[in-house]
Amino acid sequence: QVQLVESGGGLVQAGGSLRVSCTASGRTFSTYAMGWFRQAPGKERTVVAAISWSGGSTYYSDSVKGRFTISRDNAKNTVYLQMSSLKPEDTAVYYCAAGAGYLDVVRTTPSRYNYWGQGTQVTVSS
Repeated sequence: QVQLVESGGGLVQAGGSLRVSCTASGRTFSTYAMGWFRQAPGKERTVVAAISWSGGSTYYSDSVKGRFTISRDNAKNTVYLQMSSLKPEDTAVYYCAAGAGYLDVVRTTPSRYNYWGQGTQVTVSS
């Protein structure tokens, strides 16, 4: 069982930066692929970025590529999402997720993740 707790969300002006973090319980964090998803009101939850358990592979959605960076620190059981050049359309609840599996690959669909955090609100004002 893995518990995920996100932190770092908040209100930021367009063009600003914000870093959200997700800390996991348990001693097997390094064996989980991690992902960041977001969900705006009335919209489906979609992947923002993902990272393999070793950190060797990453994925970004087209909408955030070049602006967001996902990273992980397995010694701290934490995955980060550094967000820069934020836009009002980035406003959403951001969720981190952990996916178990043998292969060291990124996972880009919600169904491939086993555990989810409670979410943290990110609001970008224009």
